[in-house]
Amino acid sequence: MEIARLSTGEMLTGKDIDANANRERTRQKRLRKTLVTLGAVFAYLMWRLVNDNPIRPGVPGWLMGNPEIVIALGLIVILGTVIFIPFLTAGKSPHTLLRASDSNIRLDDVVGADQTKREAIDSMNLFLASETFQREMGGNARRGVLFEGPPGTGKTYLAKAMAAEAGVPFLFVSASEFQSMYYGQTNKKIRSFFKALRKAARDEGGAIGYIEEFDAIGGARSGMNSGSMREGIVGVVNELLVQMQSFDLPTGRQKFKAGFIDWFNSFLPADRRRPRPQRTEANILIVASTNRAADLDPALLRPGRFDRVIGFNLPPRADRVEIAQYYLNKKNHEETVTAALIADLSAGYTPVKIEKLLDEALIIALRYSRTSMNVTDVLQAQLVTEVGVAHEMGYHPDERRRIAIHEAGHALTAVLTRRDVKMASILRRSAALGLVAHGDVEERFLKTPSDARDLIAVALAGRAAELQEYGEASSGISSDLAAATAIASQLVGQLGNGPGLLSLEAAAIPTAANLVAKVLSDEPSREAAEALLVEGSERAALMTSKYREALLRIADGLCESDELEGDQIKAIVAEYTDVTERRGPVRIAPIPSI
Repeated sequence: MEIARLSTGEMLTGKDIDANANRERTRQKRLRKTLVTLGAVFAYLMWRLVNDNPIRPGVPGWLMGNPEIVIALGLIVILGTVIFIPFLTAGKSPHTLLRASDSNIRLDDVVGADQTKREAIDSMNLFLASETFQREMGGNARRGVLFEGPPGTGKTYLAKAMAAEAGVPFLFVSASEFQSMYYGQTNKKIRSFFKALRKAARDEGGAIGYIEEFDAIGGARSGMNSGSMREGIVGVVNELLVQMQSFDLPTGRQKFKAGFIDWFNSFLPADRRRPRPQRTEANILIVASTNRAADLDPALLRPGRFDRVIGFNLPPRADRVEIAQYYLNKKNHEETVTAALIADLSAGYTPVKIEKLLDEALIIALRYSRTSMNVTDVLQAQLVTEVGVAHEMGYHPDERRRIAIHEAGHALTAVLTRRDVKMASILRRSAALGLVAHGDVEERFLKTPSDARDLIAVALAGRAAELQEYGEASSGISSDLAAATAIASQLVGQLGNGPGLLSLEAAAIPTAANLVAKVLSDEPSREAAEALLVEGSERAALMTSKYREALLRIADGLCESDELEGDQIKAIVAEYTDVTERRGPVRIAPIPSI
């Protein structure tokens, strides 16, 4: 094999895989041993037959004449099974063996994560061609790869694709399955798992072990006490560290052979002693996945163990387009539902959440006796998945009008601050009596203080609208104040927009478990956060006052139809001011005091 093929980013196949050659040699050796064994048995049977003493199956005659012995033996077997089997199986490896035919997922099905996929393929190729890599370049293949990222980003999905493409035994196990009620059995299960990996690797030229939710057994040992916690954390991590260096351990047969040679050499002079059998390292790749790589013990991440960390992140828009197109190819949809539309709606979504969004849209379409989803179905599905199912509450007319005014304030201010308003509703979803769904017009990964101040104004606009129309605000502003306080606390305590540049987030204050509590407990920071809230409240009041007619028209529309789409709201506001500019809020001059 040309060693340069390892860097193409494509999976190795056929003769390029060292594991295939090793598997063929092992197969031929196994076949020869089987033929020799069966030949010896056949020769023995023929010898008995030639000597007129063939082997006849059946129950020995001495047992047939002693039924009490049969009953006693049966009871002994039953009692032994009940008593000893649980202990014998408690330390058994809990893995599931997967073959290529057991998975219908291939690497071609992994879309929207090209760099992550490339890293995984490189690790796979080095594993499959480890002998060539060692022989021609002198390098050592990776033995441990850690998949790290938020839930739903495709860690297990990629692992299943690797299992299907590798062509070697794939031993899948969840870390929690190693845990046992018996003392010492957790470590024994881990040893059994690695022993099964070594056996599978020697039998078939290589093996891959996949440990899901790895942080359940690989948590950091620092700060842990002895006693009952020792086996649960310290002892288990120690066992993992040992087993990650155990790929060259000999088999039982090799141990016996080495012991016999040592015994035989004890009778020989030093110059005539036989050499001990050479140890060969089993070709094993350990893949582990976790959502919390920072919680793992640092010793597990050092070179020689899990020395390659492959990050799985939330997909950017370009990747979401590929993912959405992949799923849309499998689902009925109208032409208006495009991959670009789904990508725009799904900022911050994981691949699993994108698929869930489309499935929910199909359910909504089916509810209206349609077999294909449309754009409205997708928008409704987004509200269902993010906020909850809408319920008609039967509000009192006065209360219905107040809720409409409140949500109209949010919607108006969101449009004026150049937010992308998707929908406003006065139907109850989860704990919210109404809502305004809005987001960034364009996907961005950085937020500025101006963006945060806009969000504070939007959050406080419902309160401003109620104060303007009713003279007082209702209990519906409680969640708005909490959201605005959280944003202001982040500006002051985390982003240096307070009395100083020190980060309160970095402070270890046992009595203040979160950033908001830390800001509120520091008087200068509290005053700075309060000033931000006052500023946002005044901005919201200016917007709702200057564009009161637009506010009331939005509220009227909500009272009539319960929900308004973003385009309808923008059209109403556009009659009073220019909202075509894509960046930056509408500038509003203060209203002169009377």
